Amino acid sequence: MSLKALLELKGRAALVTGGSRGLGLQIAEGLGEMGARVALTARKLEELEDACRHLHKVGVEAVGIPCDMQDAQAIPAMVQEAIDTLGPIDILVNNAGTTWGADLVDHPLEAWLKVMNLNLTAMFVTTQEVGRRCMVPRQRGKIVNIASILGYIAGAERERPGTIGYNTSKGGVISFTRTVAAEWARYNINVNAIAPGFFPTRMTKGLMEILGEKAASKAPLNRVGGPEDLKGLAVLLASDAGSFITGQTIVVDGGATIV
Repeated sequence: MSLKALLELKGRAALVTGGSRGLGLQIAEGLGEMGARVALTARKLEELEDACRHLHKVGVEAVGIPCDMQDAQAIPAMVQEAIDTLGPIDILVNNAGTTWGADLVDHPLEAWLKVMNLNLTAMFVTTQEVGRRCMVPRQRGKIVNIASILGYIAGAERERPGTIGYNTSKGGVISFTRTVAAEWARYNINVNAIAPGFFPTRMTKGLMEILGEKAASKAPLNRVGGPEDLKGLAVLLASDAGSFITGQTIVVDGGATIV
């Protein structure tokens, strides 16, 4: 089979959580460019509508499904709506997430619970629901979880407050990825993660303002992530070209974690 055919996603349905902006939208665009029909979910309807308009302009079939991923009870209905709209989900991208900047001694418990709920519990419930309804019965599927290099490193610059909740949750994403990959390999389901480095997004805006040029200089490539830098890897992991890759977390950080 040709490489082009291996990377082709035509006829497949993808669900991208947190897909209305930032890294989620970048990944959704990449999947759509390769032929996938994409369902985006996020909390704000207006942002979903803007994202879908953007995707439609570049020829991507997309639908937005509002869902507050902090509410685990709302996730099954969201998954079912995606299935009703696009058909069985072939590709799941668990991207929804949040952060909180505070050192440990000052970190509010409610903020810790918020980060864990969205970054881990929502991923658990979404994966479980998509697995139960689509991937396990059909004996196939691709899952891509969005971790972070802060799941590996402390990122403890003195210029900014700590992110212990976020870092811990992203370490959990890495462990979750390995565990589900091992358990669901019997169903021919590939489960992998991407660990981005510094990417300018709304969530990282405050950090970027604090670090300034230092954010780019942390990476040997001397830049931060751009709007095209996750597309290729996401397509690889979501396609037949990545069928022998599972349980891996692939770092995309310009080399920041090697120095």
